[in-house]
Amino acid sequence: MLIGIVGKPSVGKSTFFKAMIAPYPFTTIKPNTGVGYVKVPCVDKEFSVQCNPREGYCISHNRFVPVQLLDVAGLIPGAHEGKGLGNQFLDDLRQADVLIHVVDIAGATNEKGENVPPGSYDPANDIRFLEEELDMWHFQILKKTWDKFARQAVQERLDLKKGIVRQFTGLGRITEVLVEKILSMLDLLGKSAEHWSDSDLKSFSSEVRKATKKMVIACNKIDLGPGHQNYLRLKEQFKDYLMLPCSAESELALREAAKHGLIDYIPGEKDFKPKDESKLTEAQKKALQFIKATILEKFGSTGVQEALDFAVFDFLRYIAVFPGGLNNLKDSKGRTLPDCYLMPHSSTALDFAFRIHTDIGNHFIRAIDVKTKRTVGKEHILRHRDVVEIITSK
Repeated sequence: MLIGIVGKPSVGKSTFFKAMIAPYPFTTIKPNTGVGYVKVPCVDKEFSVQCNPREGYCISHNRFVPVQLLDVAGLIPGAHEGKGLGNQFLDDLRQADVLIHVVDIAGATNEKGENVPPGSYDPANDIRFLEEELDMWHFQILKKTWDKFARQAVQERLDLKKGIVRQFTGLGRITEVLVEKILSMLDLLGKSAEHWSDSDLKSFSSEVRKATKKMVIACNKIDLGPGHQNYLRLKEQFKDYLMLPCSAESELALREAAKHGLIDYIPGEKDFKPKDESKLTEAQKKALQFIKATILEKFGSTGVQEALDFAVFDFLRYIAVFPGGLNNLKDSKGRTLPDCYLMPHSSTALDFAFRIHTDIGNHFIRAIDVKTKRTVGKEHILRHRDVVEIITSK
């Protein structure tokens, strides 16, 4: 699973990225990648124990599980033609399973990422622009070899669905079932491949993009100028997208303050608590009060944690599953509930066994739902926040 953070220059994308990975050590993988953490209600409270995460961390029964992030190269109009860092942008994007598009909702940066007076640029253009770039990118990939493919499909009576899936290899979650659904929707099921027009190809490419590159729109700089008004307008204008009010600068400030022991703060929460107000400077008090009044109390959070959680749990539909024993929740090193795995929706007990280790999957006998103490088989479908013990022949 890879979460792509996209956006034009100067919209706060880098700040958004830093806020997601701060302030925990060893999070940078290489210059434009890092580790963020999705938030899961920990099961430790239900078992009246204190967990000891091997990866990630836990705050007040909130488990933060690592996911890989990709800070996609800044983009400008014409990226699909190679303008700016277009080639790098599209190559990076190819790897992402879901996108978080950071938009300057205050309209304080133009289409090139240059600073302009707040409200002088319409952020709706950025949403349309990214749609167009992605649609053209998908179209070019399909168009590049379509004529040859179409002739071969007719001559050899190839299966259209399988052929199209091969054409889009490497772009993500493209399946024959999805292709058939799109073909049916566009009334292209009975149309020979050699008779497809460029318009057909573009329509098909656009639907593939919508289905395989899901996007959360992070409406950043919500507290600046007309940011809130723009957010309300765009939320009505782009109803097909999940749009979240965000302040990456506020989130980064809160996480840094927590890192330095100035406040108690759980990412994604609507409040924080100063640890010792006497240690705060007047400037720090004013900054924290500003964040509390203009962001947290008004919008319920900074929006950064929510964007990541929505991308993983709502769009990709992953679930969190904890390994644990019916009579012992500790591992061989004495750590309580040390692991939490993110699994695709509809994963089975056997899938989970293989995720833990190949040998465990190969020697699977049965599983136990630790919460209900019920024995289940390999085909048992797991649910979010299940605690599962795997019984093997070894």
